[in-house]
Amino acid sequence: MSGFEDIKEHMEVIGADGVHVGTVDHVQGDRIKLTKKDSGEGRHEGHHHYISRGLVAGVEGDKVRLSANADVAVTFEEEESGAA
Repeated sequence: MSGFEDIKEHMEVIGADGVHVGTVDHVQGDRIKLTKKDSGEGRHEGHHHYISRGLVAGVEGDKVRLSANADVAVTFEEEESGAA
């Protein structure tokens, strides 16, 4: 299993339970910026969300595995503030 520095664009982000959380747009500092297509619905739709480095358990092939299950991990996502 590799580390945070091995995360690349378009990798799938999954929870510890193997459930899809999002797709990497790119790494920005100590956070993973997810693509807009994985932004959710309602007020969450159409903007980027971020996953903190602290939630990353490791990189397995073309997947970023988080240390929390998907349903818990999404509660820790940070929303983009301001215009992008």
